[in-house]
Order: sequence, then C-alpha cells, then structure tokens
Amino acid sequence: MTRVRVDEALAGARVDHVVAEAVSGLGVAGARRLLAAGGVRVDGRVARKGARVVAGQTVEIDDAPKAGSEARVEPDDALAVGWLFEDETLVAIDKPAGVPSHPLRAGERGTAANAIVARFPECATASPDGREGGLVHRLDNETSGVLVAARGRQAWDELRAALRDPSCVKTYLAEVAGTPPERGVETAPIGRAGRRGGRVRVGAGRAPLSARTEWEVVERRGATTLVRARLHAGRAHQVRAHLAAAGFPIVGDAVYGDDTARAAAPRLRLHALAISFVHPRTRAALLIEAPPPPWAILGA
Repeated sequence: MTRVRVDEALAGARVDHVVAEAVSGLGVAGARRLLAAGGVRVDGRVARKGARVVAGQTVEIDDAPKAGSEARVEPDDALAVGWLFEDETLVAIDKPAGVPSHPLRAGERGTAANAIVARFPECATASPDGREGGLVHRLDNETSGVLVAARGRQAWDELRAALRDPSCVKTYLAEVAGTPPERGVETAPIGRAGRRGGRVRVGAGRAPLSARTEWEVVERRGATTLVRARLHAGRAHQVRAHLAAAGFPIVGDAVYGDDTARAAAPRLRLHALAISFVHPRTRAALLIEAPPPPWAILGA
C-alpha cells in the first residue's frame, strides 16, 4: 500500500491524478481502474473518480498490477555508469546523458535500470512495475546525473515518500540561452499536453499541478548562461518547461527550446547535480551528488 499526505502543492488536484503521480508507471488510466475497483481511499473512505483532494487528507492506494509489471529488468553490465552511493536501503548512480532510465519493453537493454540490476539483483523486484528496476524517480533520456533506486519493496515505498516530502531538494545545472537575472523563480503550475502526455504546458494542460523552480546564475557565457536550479516535488519536465516559460530555454532542448537554444548544442544541457532528503531508515540527512559533465564545468 502507498500512502500520500496531501500538502498544499497537491491540494485541489483530482484524486486520480494524485494516484497516478504517486505510483510510478501506473498512469491516469490505471489510476481510474484502481478507483473503480475501490482500491483508493481518502481519509479512510473509498474515493470516487473526479473527487478532488484537500490539504491535510491522507490518500491510501492499494498495490495493483500494471501493464508491463510482469516483465522484469534484465541485468546488463555493458553500460558504464558512475556509482555514487549504496547502503542496505538504496543505491544511487550517475546516469549518462542519452541513456533511458528504464526499459519500456521486455528484453530491452542499455538502460540505467539494467545496469543497476546487474550489480544489485534485488532491485529487479523492488518496484511495483518490474520494468523500473527499483527506481524511485526518473530522469529524461538526455538528462544526466543522480538517479536513485531501492533495494527492496518496503524501501521503495519509504524512498518514494521521502522524495515527496517537502524537505527533499533536487538541484540541477542547466545551460540556458539568453541572459537571465542573477536569481529568479517560476511558480506557474504544470499540466500534461498531447494525447500521450509526452510534453507539458506551463499554466495549462491537463490537471495542472503546482510547481516551483528557483534558479541562480553560476556563470555567464555570452549568448548562454550556466544556472543552478532547485525544486522539491519535481513535475515532469519541470526545469525544462519553467526555464523556457521564463524566456531562457535550455540549450539543446528540442522540445521546449527555440531555434537559438536548439542550435547551440546537439544535446540537452541539463544535469541532475544533487538530491538531498531524509534517509527513511536512519532518519539522517542524506546528500548525494554527481560530478558535473564537461559542459557544466566553470570556464567550459
């Protein structure tokens, strides 16, 4: 079972979208099926599709099989990843740019999850969706940096809760087109766009959720600028969409960038530099960092 405490960021959202956000890989359609089966409760009462949540409520979500959950990640040690942290609860890697977080189909290899399972086989059964290899969050294919996986089913639930907690901070480095102010913040909600929700819209889209991205300038590089961005409960494409909405798209972003940003580099220049959260077992503050890629080094 997964439990979600509704904070101000989730308040007002439809319960099916809360469920889809909380259970990785389930999706809105799967969340609605679970609601119809009585598998979701709000403050102990069975929730109905279309209901909206209120801050302070607790949403309880029964475990349910999802499409692809029968397929398990196959071990593949051919992919070189940086190993950042490990203990009995979790493992963290430095995912290379251009590598998917996990496979989408049975038998697919060459993803971060394949590499994790090759070294830590127990991660293969840690997440409800067997394709995820224990991952408790994701990074876009072109984004490099810190990626965390659980080493057991209970640890997966605990880590998901830890990363949803407001105390969790995710820090990114991004090279953007233009000359942003020394500091800035974008707070517009983010909703899904397109039939499959493969991209997002700022201030619009389907079931927009509150989001906050703060950034500060690290280095000015003429036509581009290196910035450090921070957020808490990350939404899909949050850093990319918020910086683009502010007028400073990330260099190499083929989805949200303008012609100038797309032409400045062949690949997205976004790196998940660090993640900090309270360790669910030790209750100690944990900071995991990934070294910056060549383009993010000062003077690059």
